[in-house]
Amino acid sequence: MSDTAIQRFLMAGTFAVAGASTNREKYGNKVFRALLKAGRDVFPLNPAQDEIEGHRAYPKIDALPTRPDALSIITPPPVTRLVVADAIAAGVRHIWMQPGAEDDQASQAAREAGLDVIDDCSCILVLLARAS
Repeated sequence: MSDTAIQRFLMAGTFAVAGASTNREKYGNKVFRALLKAGRDVFPLNPAQDEIEGHRAYPKIDALPTRPDALSIITPPPVTRLVVADAIAAGVRHIWMQPGAEDDQASQAAREAGLDVIDDCSCILVLLARAS
């Protein structure tokens, strides 16, 4: 991971969180709330939920009202592959696979498509906590 990739990710205008959860104990909820608390424009992605933390949840990236610039992924690796394929098709520029979501095949596909990828087990919650 490079500090430059993290800076580009954090400077994005619009974010989405794949794997956002209604359960406040789950990582997907914590990441979504941390981005909200940091003042980011962020959309929750979860096909099984209609609303997360008072925000409309969306099943997939292509259902969002606008294309996110950055995507935080908190899903099992097989799902990560599907999410990354959707992100590439939608034109997302920055992807951060949170610890446990990493998938070599998805990382390679994203890099080959020209996306910035953070997939080194670094945690967005740690960086957002430092920034606040």
